[in-house]
Amino acid sequence: MLWRQFAMEWRLYARDRVAMFWTMAFPVLLLLGFGTIFRNESGPRLSVVRVQAQASSPKDVALDQALTDLHLKVQSLSKAEAEARWSKGETAAQLEPDGDGYRLRLNSYLMAQAGATAGLVNQAWLMAQARLSGAPEPQRIPVQVESPGHKRSTNYASFLLPGLLGLNLVSMGLFSVGMVNVSYREKGKFRRLAVTPLPKWVFLLGQVLHRLTVTVAQAVILLLVGFLAFGIQNQGSFLDLLLIMTLGTGCFMAFGFALSGFAETSEGYAAISNLVFFPLMMLSGVYFTLDAAPVWLQHAVAVMPLAPFLRALRAVFNDGGSLAGHGLGLTIVAAWGLAAFLLAVKRFRWA
Repeated sequence: MLWRQFAMEWRLYARDRVAMFWTMAFPVLLLLGFGTIFRNESGPRLSVVRVQAQASSPKDVALDQALTDLHLKVQSLSKAEAEARWSKGETAAQLEPDGDGYRLRLNSYLMAQAGATAGLVNQAWLMAQARLSGAPEPQRIPVQVESPGHKRSTNYASFLLPGLLGLNLVSMGLFSVGMVNVSYREKGKFRRLAVTPLPKWVFLLGQVLHRLTVTVAQAVILLLVGFLAFGIQNQGSFLDLLLIMTLGTGCFMAFGFALSGFAETSEGYAAISNLVFFPLMMLSGVYFTLDAAPVWLQHAVAVMPLAPFLRALRAVFNDGGSLAGHGLGLTIVAAWGLAAFLLAVKRFRWA
């Protein structure tokens, strides 16, 4: 009976070819888009707007040379041109003469770029002062870019790809599974199923198994595109990767079933599911980490199911690690999945 339910779910899914296409294509487009934007392994080159002095001095020449040595892109503009650019919000950092020295203005809306630029500008100024005085230049600490598992970072897409895999599971569970079940109830399909000998757990588990195979297909396509377009490869065990993906699929599918039991209409479910989806998407490390967030928020996110799932997934995929050391995180994911499945079975009704 379970096998027949699984096969029926696939037949129903294959009928909607547009939905099936975009389910597979959308994460690929995200990967290609972000991966292309941040393809340069050293990241976008930092730049500073340099306001031209009325008369260039040896100090200005030494500073300009030091900025060039640190690979900063210097855009030399007149004061009027620089101010016009600043007023449009197009400048992250602006270096301008101030008496016998300089002043550095940082755009508060672009602090990620401006902060890194400020560090290099100050370092360039120390180098320029040393050259002007004939003193030895300050020694810079060598920088090595690598992942936490000591693999050399090659592309932001390497970080993004596991995040997209996790996000696919969440969106599949909340929107594909949950919304479909609410729609079935609205249209009276469940009432017709209620008069059949189909147990609730067979119906629910059949959908979970179907979505599991869909997510495996999504993962294979993403991995293939990542390898062909950006040279991204799984650094760890494919078996460990499959185990993590299976656990995550079961967890987030159960979320969709559980939430669908609290909504009577598709509109109501859309509000409920978005209330869960957006915090998971924004706070769990799909696109960026929360290292700078308050400690209490980091602790709160750690017990949400997507965050430990992504940590384990990236440890295997990006760093070639094993599941050892991620027992607690995977237990959290499993506990969320079990609780959600039990709630889904309890709340599920045919009418």
